[in-house]
Amino acid sequence: MTALVPVTSTGTWYCLDRQSAVFIGNSVPSPLKFTHDISVTGSSLALPPKPKSKVKCRSVTPLPKPKQQPQLCRSFEKGDDLSGKKLCILTAIKPINLEKEKLRFFKSDYTYNPQFEYANPALPGVLAKYSNASDRFLKQSIKIMELTLQKYGSYEKFEQATGGSLLTKTRIWSHVRKYMLKEGCLGEIVVHLTEDLLSRASMTVVNGCPTLTINISTAREHWLEGMLRHEIGTHYFRAVNNLQQPWNSWPGRKKHELKPNNPTEEGLASIHSVLFRKDPFLWRAALLYYTVYQASQMSFCELFKDIGKFVQDPNTRWDYCVRAKRGWTDTSQPGCFSKDQVYLDGILQILRFRDSIDFHLLTALGKVSYEDVDRLKELAVTENMRVPHFLHDHSRYMEHLEKIMEVNELTDAELKALM
Repeated sequence: MTALVPVTSTGTWYCLDRQSAVFIGNSVPSPLKFTHDISVTGSSLALPPKPKSKVKCRSVTPLPKPKQQPQLCRSFEKGDDLSGKKLCILTAIKPINLEKEKLRFFKSDYTYNPQFEYANPALPGVLAKYSNASDRFLKQSIKIMELTLQKYGSYEKFEQATGGSLLTKTRIWSHVRKYMLKEGCLGEIVVHLTEDLLSRASMTVVNGCPTLTINISTAREHWLEGMLRHEIGTHYFRAVNNLQQPWNSWPGRKKHELKPNNPTEEGLASIHSVLFRKDPFLWRAALLYYTVYQASQMSFCELFKDIGKFVQDPNTRWDYCVRAKRGWTDTSQPGCFSKDQVYLDGILQILRFRDSIDFHLLTALGKVSYEDVDRLKELAVTENMRVPHFLHDHSRYMEHLEKIMEVNELTDAELKALM
């Protein structure tokens, strides 16, 4: 298996093999080809460019070449099937003047509405697809945040009490390596640490390598493993499993009439983020949902002021507002990028039908909706399916889903009425 070694001067782990695209170990059979996208982003704005490094990859003991080298195409945003076109919308809607506009906004005492610029503006039709916000779960999002504040007083106190201390790079490397060993995927994923990411982490394909990018400014001691369950245990494993299925291409998905993999994909990953927490409040998903809806009704300045009742820190508020307003040029006008509502939407759908979902198959069948599992299971390729360790104990897993319901004061009657 190809080894990964941290190069501290760049904050990156490198595959120690001259053939950098070869990184899959024995847990995935060598005849398997990565011919399709396995981009899976966890609450991501966009993956920053990989930093150029003067450090050269050094060879270790020569490794036998796999019989066939995995072939990975460039990443694209999952779920965005635009007539078969592969488009990285999250890259297209990342403002290029973000820091400049942030400085101007803060200097104005939060009264200036940023005017964002884009290197490659997204197609109007793409933005239109994500311009309509829903209020379907608005009541639940507000209740979840109010419950959190009732117990902890403020988001900042909740973050410190439940997230723990921020981790150093060395400790992040240690936690990531330990988790990869637990899942049997050490050597398969390149890990990159950065501060240039609005999300906490993202999983994408960069230059043919599955790449986990971690935001070190949000990597907290008690939350890091939840992030790894989100990015690796959910997104990465579902993507790898998807590669061997008959629906591993857009024509294949159309042939088998698959529903979009979202909101299932992000809902499942978000559940796994909080799965084993002492207090698994769905705070982040709730705030993202609420912020998007309010952005559709408000200007940037109005939105920034409005979410102040839930988040005090100006930098955190800025990040949430940017996520909700990205893609827009003139933020003085009401308008949103609605994709961030997918997290709470997916969570609540999965919790609503949790007793009838086969969670083992939901991961094993790849990038599929929970609604498609029953009819696809007879068509699936079941050899070499990869399922994360936390799904092995079904009873324990279901107990923690019940705890999420309880802590967030969600009831089956309430969810059935909504869905």
